[in-house]
Amino acid sequence: MDIGTKIRSIRKRKKITIAQMCEGTGLSKGFISNIENNNTSPSINTLQTIAVFLKVPLPYLLLEQKQHMRVVRKDARRTSSLNQLKIEHLTSKGPLRMMIVESPPGFAVGEDEPHAHEGEEVHLVLEGKVLAEQGEDSIIAEQGDSFSWNASVPHMVKNIGDTKSVILISIYSDTNLDNML
Repeated sequence: MDIGTKIRSIRKRKKITIAQMCEGTGLSKGFISNIENNNTSPSINTLQTIAVFLKVPLPYLLLEQKQHMRVVRKDARRTSSLNQLKIEHLTSKGPLRMMIVESPPGFAVGEDEPHAHEGEEVHLVLEGKVLAEQGEDSIIAEQGDSFSWNASVPHMVKNIGDTKSVILISIYSDTNLDNML
């Protein structure tokens, strides 16, 4: 972990000198320098003291770079299509995926062939009217309605309205979802 570099970066961004940090934390200049240069591993108590002084949550200091906030700008979203579906990917790669899926009237996923995959899914209907089925459960969802399920159980979503349906879908899975949609 590169905690020291992160601490230095936050300190400099906030225009705090090492002397000010020493005064605010009670830590010596040499110790702070060793922390910032990753020459020593501070205790959790010391990290908490530094986090409070820098006004950042302690867990933020412990995050690895790949765990930091990821941004996907609207004009940089990846889009794909599957049959008649238009898919706009809202998140970058990771265990939590979000997408906006548009389908034409009458189109269904999982109607002719069971559709199932690893993970948990949440659907929020933004436009249109859909029929959602999983096992013996069946609902009709319209704008503003949401539903969720364990996606490893075969499921079906069908646009039963007269216009396109638009659904915000969030999928959480520990396995790679890149080839799913």
